Amino acid sequence: MAAHPLALDLALTVRHDGHGGHGGVADDLRDPDGLTEWVRERAAALPAVPDAARFTADAGTAEAVRVLRAAVRALFARAVPGSPRPDGSEPPPGETALRRLNEAAAAAPAVPHLTWPEGAAPAAGWRPAGPASPRDALCAALARDAIAFLAGPDLARLRACHAPRCVRYFLKEHPRQEWCKPSCGNRARVARHHDRHRA
Repeated sequence: MAAHPLALDLALTVRHDGHGGHGGVADDLRDPDGLTEWVRERAAALPAVPDAARFTADAGTAEAVRVLRAAVRALFARAVPGSPRPDGSEPPPGETALRRLNEAAAAAPAVPHLTWPEGAAPAAGWRPAGPASPRDALCAALARDAIAFLAGPDLARLRACHAPRCVRYFLKEHPRQEWCKPSCGNRARVARHHDRHRA
């Protein structure tokens, strides 16, 4: 299961590739195999995607999810001014991103579904309301999660990591947290040290 809300997890599939200097951006969803692995690892968090544990992506589905991810990242950038753009390109405008998100959410009808395992708290989720293609079911599930995240209380904790070359978002867990992970904090401190000594 994903450690983050699915919307944030989707945004985190674009990241710095880890190479020093002017390294590029790694895309975990660059091909159908990457999306297949990503979905299967999160099958428990995708109950509205039929048979998510055995999901297999095709090129069209991978492209549709990348388009949805661009919309989610554009809306994150709207929520967090100064957000990173992974490849220097402009994200889709806000209205385009909203339209793409809402269209994806409506692509596969779903109904609320309650689960309540013995000895555990009840949990609300979504189940398909009718047949849908795997692509539509996946994009709709991801879009609905993004809508819930963007309209929910965790949005106030969303931050963009400003470490050199980082393009990630994170949920701020404590007041002094400035970076998505410790390695980004180290990179930012080293960059500040070099800047001070250069001056």
